[in-house]
Amino acid sequence: MSGFTSDVVTAPGVYKGISDIEYHSDRSTLSSSGARRLLAPSTPAEFKWGQDHPQAPKTEYDVGHAAHTLILGEGADIVRIDADKWTTNAVKEQVAAVRADGKLPLKPSDYDDVHAMAEAIKSHPIAAALFADGEPELSMYHQDPETGVSMRTRPDWLTETNGRACIVDYKTSTSAAPEHFSKSVDDYGYHVQDAWYSDAARALGISDNPDFLFVVQSKTAPYLVNVFELDEEAKQIGRDLVRSGVRAYADCTRTGRWPAHPIDIHRISLPRWAASKHQMEGSTL
Repeated sequence: MSGFTSDVVTAPGVYKGISDIEYHSDRSTLSSSGARRLLAPSTPAEFKWGQDHPQAPKTEYDVGHAAHTLILGEGADIVRIDADKWTTNAVKEQVAAVRADGKLPLKPSDYDDVHAMAEAIKSHPIAAALFADGEPELSMYHQDPETGVSMRTRPDWLTETNGRACIVDYKTSTSAAPEHFSKSVDDYGYHVQDAWYSDAARALGISDNPDFLFVVQSKTAPYLVNVFELDEEAKQIGRDLVRSGVRAYADCTRTGRWPAHPIDIHRISLPRWAASKHQMEGSTL
């Protein structure tokens, strides 16, 4: 459980130049996304299956990855494929060759979109200032003092705001509206990510109290941008979930047991919003 067994990472610290493949294929350390897969509504069994059966990156994330590359200046080279449909054998072979070369193929419309997204970031005064100076995709490794679990972290961007370290996470979305992103925080565990990355910064002596900001951008024109900071309640819930995830991982690795859902007949209710909706509709009859 403890220790770093990677050929590259042998001790806690901040590392530059670790490739995406090296970072994401590391099975000796626990990541923020891994911790989230250990927690409900997922299960340790699903986490373990994912560890044992690594999947190729989904092409549906190509636009987001390309936007990251343009904005952070780090990532796979982007290649425009001059075909709107990738159905012919010739185009399929071209796309496959680009991917085999470690590059990112995009359709013309997607290629234009990601460049327009990068320009929109430059036009947003807060986002532009955050990305004006900093370090992209540093790989951070430390050990949890309570459990000895080895942990890894890879922030999109590390900079300073008001003389204090600031971790910046760039996300693309269907909407940059506050109410939409608030739901995404809960759906995807972004508050866990906030707590995880902040803990790493503290453990490695980067900052005792780092800022953490989300730069969120819509993937559709006009590619609107918003910058968010979680409130203290969300941050505390994130910290609590980090502890739950790390302890679950420590327990599973110690016992060799990766539990799935409890074997039982489960009595369930409608979500609260569905019951409230029914009550409201009933009151109008």
